[in-house]
Amino acid sequence: MRGADEHQSELFSYGQLEERVSGDHPLRRVRQVADEALKQLDRQFKELYGERGRPSIAPEKLLRAMLLQVLYSIRSERALMDHIDLHIGYRWFVGLSLNEAAWDASTFSKNRQRLLDGDIAQRFLHAVLEQARRKQWLSDERFVVDGTLIEAWASKKSYQPKDNPPAPGQGSGRRGHLQKRDLYASNTDPEARLYKKSDRAGSMLSYLGHVLHDAKQGLIAAACVTEATTRGERQAAVEMIAALPRRKRRIHVSADKAYDETEFVQRLRQMRAAPHVTQYTGQRRSSIDGRTTRHASYRTSQSARRHIERIFGWLKQVGGQRRTRFRGKDRVGWMFQFAAAAYNLVRMVNLARSASTA
Repeated sequence: MRGADEHQSELFSYGQLEERVSGDHPLRRVRQVADEALKQLDRQFKELYGERGRPSIAPEKLLRAMLLQVLYSIRSERALMDHIDLHIGYRWFVGLSLNEAAWDASTFSKNRQRLLDGDIAQRFLHAVLEQARRKQWLSDERFVVDGTLIEAWASKKSYQPKDNPPAPGQGSGRRGHLQKRDLYASNTDPEARLYKKSDRAGSMLSYLGHVLHDAKQGLIAAACVTEATTRGERQAAVEMIAALPRRKRRIHVSADKAYDETEFVQRLRQMRAAPHVTQYTGQRRSSIDGRTTRHASYRTSQSARRHIERIFGWLKQVGGQRRTRFRGKDRVGWMFQFAAAAYNLVRMVNLARSASTA
């Protein structure tokens, strides 16, 4: 018998919102790990918000909504609010009831501004990593470091000569030589630099995103963003390695041949880190010799180095880091670290699922 195509809406609906989300939905595991990390940030949230005034959107809800935006590749805040308004599972994940209206996109952006001004993304990444460390998913011994270009939210046409360039001899190059970045800057995003990573690629206004990858289970141990310069990758690598929890045992750090530079290799050895860097075979002499390449661990590190490209692929294709939607190094870095935390959440959910089915 054919059913009737009636459009009479029900006046009441009974049941809890959580019952509408299936028990095996992947967002359930993601929220469980995310909520545990958010509890550790309660003190930081209290410092950001005053005790008086009109109540704002809860920072926990803001961050859960931003996680949805990263995980489902939602490009704009307006589209994010539309998805939350229509999707029951998204409402449950964020913490909105069926009767609560989704926020206006401008209201969401203004409330998010308070979080962008702090270091919440970095603390959230560290809180997620602490859970992985308790479950022994981090080796804290073998790491891979690399960098990738993040296209800036600025047109190449905005790259114009500076009104007040430095005088000759006061540039950023060697012996004060004037570089192109001393004479030109983007009117839209002054901190973006015109840069290219290879001779085959065209230059574009961009930043450099850096990832320190723990080789045991493929988690991101650290992430940051710097200006796009030739020394940016090596400087960021040293800073991320120096910020790692101190261990008595020596660590191994693998990287591609762009890191084969004498000062960088010496700096790693001073920090008790074995520089498992791919040897440069070009015109200059390599800084990596038989002291490093003769060990079997060097070959193991070189084999594990390619897995970091999967992380960059996820961050760009899913996490929206191919081209940033923010301006300024601090805000671009904030979102890059938050996307790294989202990647770790997904990876930890998959690890937990594999462990439960083993």
